[in-house]
Amino acid sequence: MATKFQRILVGVDDSADALLAFKYALHQAKRDDAALYIVSVLEKDQMNVYQALDDDFVHGERQTLETHLQDYRQQAEAAGITQIHTLVAEGNPGETIIQDVIPYVQPDLLIIGSEAKQGVRRHFGSQAAYMAKYSPISVLVIR
Repeated sequence: MATKFQRILVGVDDSADALLAFKYALHQAKRDDAALYIVSVLEKDQMNVYQALDDDFVHGERQTLETHLQDYRQQAEAAGITQIHTLVAEGNPGETIIQDVIPYVQPDLLIIGSEAKQGVRRHFGSQAAYMAKYSPISVLVIR
């Protein structure tokens, strides 16, 4: 018997693996008639100190993420998903999703992408590995 999910959370950014995760989340939400929560995380630690202290810059970055989320929302609507929620969080993506977003949304499935790493980068932890290890709910990692 297949599990039927009621609330699906998908993490998105501009990467190819996140797009694959989003497409899978669309399929799963449609199949289960589930609510779809689309989250993107504003990473302030990726900004230099001047950008992080500039409220206009941070606001612009947030606006850009919100615009991207609206594009994802439109794709979900076109796919026939009826319950769609978007949110922008701030911080380290893995920690923020696990510590803040999941308790807020209370999903029963987290779907994320995992970029395949090459060379020395493969020896360091990834956001996907962190979320799979520490998530209190089921995690589906898409490659």
